[in-house]
Amino acid sequence: MALSWRSWLANEGSKHLFLFFWLSLNVWLFGKTFLLYNQGLQYYYLHQMLGLGLCISRASASVLNLNCCLVLLPMCRVLLAFLRGSQKVASKKTRRLLDKSKTFHVTCGVTICIFSVLHVAAHLVNALNFSENYNEEFVTLNAANYRGEDPRKLLFATVPGLTGVIMVLVLFLMCTASTYAIRVSNYDIFWYTHNLFFVFYMLLMLHVSGGVLKYQTNLEEHPPGCFNPNKTLRQNLTVPKAFEELFPDYTTEPFPEDPLVPEPFVQNRFMRVCSEEPKFQSHFPETWFWISGPLCLYCVERLYRYIRSNKPVTITSVISHPSNVLEVRMVKDDFEARPGQYVILHCPRVSALESHPFTLTMCPTDTKATFGVHLKVVGDWTERFRDLLLLHSNQDTEILPIFQQRRYPKLYVDGPFGSPFEESLNYEVSLCVAGGIGVTPFASVLNTLLDGWKCYKLRRLYFIWVCRDIESFRWFADLLCTLHNKLWQENRPDYINIQLYLSQTDGIQKIIGEKYQALNSRLLIGRPQWKLLFDDIGATVGYNSSNSYGTRFEYNKESFS
Repeated sequence: MALSWRSWLANEGSKHLFLFFWLSLNVWLFGKTFLLYNQGLQYYYLHQMLGLGLCISRASASVLNLNCCLVLLPMCRVLLAFLRGSQKVASKKTRRLLDKSKTFHVTCGVTICIFSVLHVAAHLVNALNFSENYNEEFVTLNAANYRGEDPRKLLFATVPGLTGVIMVLVLFLMCTASTYAIRVSNYDIFWYTHNLFFVFYMLLMLHVSGGVLKYQTNLEEHPPGCFNPNKTLRQNLTVPKAFEELFPDYTTEPFPEDPLVPEPFVQNRFMRVCSEEPKFQSHFPETWFWISGPLCLYCVERLYRYIRSNKPVTITSVISHPSNVLEVRMVKDDFEARPGQYVILHCPRVSALESHPFTLTMCPTDTKATFGVHLKVVGDWTERFRDLLLLHSNQDTEILPIFQQRRYPKLYVDGPFGSPFEESLNYEVSLCVAGGIGVTPFASVLNTLLDGWKCYKLRRLYFIWVCRDIESFRWFADLLCTLHNKLWQENRPDYINIQLYLSQTDGIQKIIGEKYQALNSRLLIGRPQWKLLFDDIGATVGYNSSNSYGTRFEYNKESFS
């Protein structure tokens, strides 16, 4: 139990601590803003007019400001890749926290949707109160032009109202198109609607510039709820009896600006006297302070990424593997990447705007500049991309010398970007578990070890690969055999432990080919026995069940941000 608790803290503790801090910040902002508009003297008259709707609308707006600021940061991929470099962030816990950026982005997005509903509901009540509680005494405080004005005019005939309605529609499209069902069935819808975020932020800047809600600026000259005798005379109103008792000789002369009666005496009789009428002023939009920095940072990064990826790569070879898997090898000037990172591919002939992330299966080294990706043909984009790359979709292979190559479509590469699999070489013992095409991040790690393993901290690697059909193992069978033979020649056969699992089969099968005999001996039927596997790893690194410290397993999972 102690070991499980320590493992949970090691893997999930920092994430939950960060989420607790984020949640506390949201609660504090909501409560602070709610109390400010509920009890603040500068909002006394506005609160009398709007009531609870004012407090809820402003409190929810403060939470929206925070999350509209934070939701952009996880999408700054270049910044995350820079911070994730082992020299930039020394702590593994911090780097694993950066790997949760996509989860945090989704969390902020859901929060924006929830508090947008609350914000809209509160403003609908405010629009009704502006119409029904029209204040004829303080005309500048009103958003309506007269009592009983149609609240729909406030929603559709004002800048804050109209931009708010459009923002709700944009947010609804972005939210619904982000659901798992739509992303899987039609990724294009998700891609195009999600890029409406730029329209959302432009409307947000216009939305807050309307200046509908106003606060009082002259609190010292006009304490909220005070009595203005000069105004009472001008309007020929009856003077309150309490005031007549304090000033019995006061008749038709203008009330002195500074009364001779001591102020404490007036306050003790619960009468506050004001010298002028209240003055109201619109707030300077605070949303600009929240979103301008992250929005500028994101725009600068997108510009940098556009410039960096503006030059197309040179495709050196295209290989069609079994089970609808395509391998593309490329060359690009000054391209550097670390094992486990991923890139974003963009082919204009496939789609003008759509692009997709793919993990690097081969990284450039000092001796070769080639890098590559493996992609599984499972959707419209990959199908069109395959048809453009191969003359015939059923062709097994096409590896041509550069001077004989046919003209491939232009392909642009954006990246590389950081990934949790960069940590694979930073442990003394690593357990790499993959299913099907999910093996691609470990392919770049294996290719790196093929070039040399002595410069890394890694001393033992467990490689577990589970596939449904036997042909899938052929994707990287040559790489595994080459690495196995190399380690045997160097007298380090125990450096890597390869276990291949075939989950669906009608009988004993093997990878066809004489050179794959080393892999056939490691091919197992069924699924891994995880408890036995973890016990074996724990025993290898000195795990003792009686030792309260034991072996700590740190979990890293692939997540495209």
